[in-house]
Amino acid sequence: MVPAVLRNRTFGLYWFGVVSSQIGTRATSAAYLYQVYALTRSLPITGLVGLAEGVALLVLSPLGGAFADRVDRRRLLQCAQGVSLTVALALAILSASGHVQVWHLLVCVLLITAASTFDAPARQALIPSLVPRAQLAQAFALLNPSRELAYLIGPSIAGVLIAVSGPSLVYILDAATYAVLIVILFFLRTPPLPADARGASLWANIREGAAFVRSRALIVQLISLDLSATLFGAYTVVLPALALDVLHVGPTGYGLLSSAPSAGAVLATYVVLRVVGRSRRLGQVLLLSTVGYGVAALVLAQAPLFAVALAAGALLGGFDAMATSIRHAAVQLETPDQLRGRVSSIYQMASRGGPALGDVNVGLLAGVLGPVGALTVGALVPIAYASAMLLRGGRVRDYRGAADELEPSPTDAVPGAPPPT
Repeated sequence: MVPAVLRNRTFGLYWFGVVSSQIGTRATSAAYLYQVYALTRSLPITGLVGLAEGVALLVLSPLGGAFADRVDRRRLLQCAQGVSLTVALALAILSASGHVQVWHLLVCVLLITAASTFDAPARQALIPSLVPRAQLAQAFALLNPSRELAYLIGPSIAGVLIAVSGPSLVYILDAATYAVLIVILFFLRTPPLPADARGASLWANIREGAAFVRSRALIVQLISLDLSATLFGAYTVVLPALALDVLHVGPTGYGLLSSAPSAGAVLATYVVLRVVGRSRRLGQVLLLSTVGYGVAALVLAQAPLFAVALAAGALLGGFDAMATSIRHAAVQLETPDQLRGRVSSIYQMASRGGPALGDVNVGLLAGVLGPVGALTVGALVPIAYASAMLLRGGRVRDYRGAADELEPSPTDAVPGAPPPT
């Protein structure tokens, strides 16, 4: 049966455009890593892709969130997609000409990631204006598995296109998917933004968002949990080496291995939706899923056979889907609409900046220990951190989902609001 939110024509169009764009983005992300590694055969240099992404995310994310609460979010999203489309076409031309160099790729990664720091908060903040409030949770619940579907399809397409004609076709596909969302956004109608944020300076807007996040103990702890997995269990940077040098399965095998976590996430969607919708021990589920993520990464690193690696990758994706769904829902429940752009941008510094910087960490470690040793050591960190939270207790372990809204913590007051009476 079609979800009610997809029967909303406006959201259905938007959802289709976002999924199309994400498929191209994920294909290009896989192509970056493969192309840099193919040019250099160096994991530390391949890890510089993550450094370029991380620098752009950490420096520009707060600015992107502030703009998402100040200007027309459709136009902001179109501009960001237009920049990414232009860079993707430049990459396609460079790759097809045979003159592409590593520094070209790193600069293009930096530019596309910079555009995405304005793109991602606008995407998130736009959703409440497209659906009735009663459908908001369903809209976010649908977007997460759709994102994982893009993670599944994109790298697989990249592997096939690279095997057929090299990375240039991947970048052309990416440019076309950006164009799809740009066109769709012309047909969407959204109400104007309130003037609250525009009445203050950009710096004041950014400080207000940061103050809100600091005041929410749950959000801060969720960010730290996310970083424990993404900074140290960043498996994507070693996948080219695992596929080419350890498992010897070539570019097509690399595409399949890159897609395995997303396949696991999509297959786990039904279970995730039931658990998130019914469980009142979501904090414990989140922590156990984080431990499971670490264990699956450990098995992926040590896998002696390609089939075992694929299975481990699928399990890793399933555990990550559960943890991500709970974390994202918790952040949305904790955040008022007028701060959504800024809070989303701060959270994306962890959710997207963490994996990018994790590629640097694990890539450098792999230069010393090799891909197997680096991922093995890194996978132990989320296992230890989440286990410690389970044993120690606290806001994350005790989190119960929407039921927590009925019992707000005194430490979670909105900045400037009067204390509860």
